[in-house]
Amino acid sequence: MARSIYDSRQRWTIVFILIAAFIIIMTVVVSNSFSSRLAAEERHKAEVWAKAVRVFSDSVEVTDPSVDLMLLILHGNTSIPVILCNADNSVVSQRNFEIKDKDTAQFLQRKIADLQDRNSCITIPLENDNQYLYYDESLVLKQLNLYPYIQLAVVFSFIVITFLALMSAKKSEQNRIWVGLSKETAHQLGTPISSLIAWIEYLKSKVDGVYLNEMEKDVKRLETIADRFSKIGSNPDLLPLNINSFIRSSFEYMRTRVSAKVKFNSFLNDAPLLVLMNESLFSWVIENLTKNAVDAMGGQGSITYRVADKGRKVYIDITDTGKGIAKSRFKTIFHPGYTTKARGWGLGLSLVKRIIESYPGGKIYVKNSEVGKGTTFRIELRKYQG
Repeated sequence: MARSIYDSRQRWTIVFILIAAFIIIMTVVVSNSFSSRLAAEERHKAEVWAKAVRVFSDSVEVTDPSVDLMLLILHGNTSIPVILCNADNSVVSQRNFEIKDKDTAQFLQRKIADLQDRNSCITIPLENDNQYLYYDESLVLKQLNLYPYIQLAVVFSFIVITFLALMSAKKSEQNRIWVGLSKETAHQLGTPISSLIAWIEYLKSKVDGVYLNEMEKDVKRLETIADRFSKIGSNPDLLPLNINSFIRSSFEYMRTRVSAKVKFNSFLNDAPLLVLMNESLFSWVIENLTKNAVDAMGGQGSITYRVADKGRKVYIDITDTGKGIAKSRFKTIFHPGYTTKARGWGLGLSLVKRIIESYPGGKIYVKNSEVGKGTTFRIELRKYQG
């Protein structure tokens, strides 16, 4: 069944999302692992730098061989920002900080307070008093921490743009197929309908007119169907029509063509309520929704039609007492090919959606539904202001 196609598509979508989520998580985890290792290495370097400060401070003799080594270590730090302070937090020296304020002292005191909160401090025990070394992350480490998020943003943007482009191309292709199929169907129906009309005119002089009148009604019905197909994909002529009387006549037509066990209810005003519509196509919408409601109820139950004037909009609700629709299917049912019936192409609701959305401000959706109790479809149309 067509329904299983969409189930399969949804499953593949979930699988794709899970794989994408796994890739994103692994990217962040690996990046964090590298960042943690680099942060540990930088702390080790800061500790070595702190030891060099202590040894250098303890070296009394300039000729001490360790002095040159300590100076090499102290001047070798060109990447890790450090601030060396006395016990009262007065700055002794600093390296590798980009001073952004005019007041250097205030800038360094703010940095010290920030690094204290982050526990980025190493105590250097000296003979007379202690000194404290505050260290920050290097520029490389900060960039590494930021890189995965930039990468994910770029990849996500690329995926979204690609997805939207593919969806747009797919929708455009589907539209061309719909239009081509509809117009070809109308064209193929045209020739036998013309022939049937000619035969009916000929037979009127030969056969009882009662039967011919019924045949003529059926042929006119075929003409209407062909006309509907020919207008799919075109800009139909829209005329202001009274929606109340139109819906009443549409379901009265359907009443005689469905089971007698189906009860039709309506809440329609007598006052005219005008909307722009194409009579032929909109009657197709009402018929399709009515037929679907009858199928959903198994040929017995009630269908209710309501029309509400909501300022600039008109709401048309069609409610049945059928088997209902699961909430997860509210949008899927409008996809071409979706059907719950053993036979049928599943094109009815898709055509209904196309027709309604071709009207200015037109929308159709499942207003509410409860499995086992029924469904309400809502159509929104723009009211004709004159």
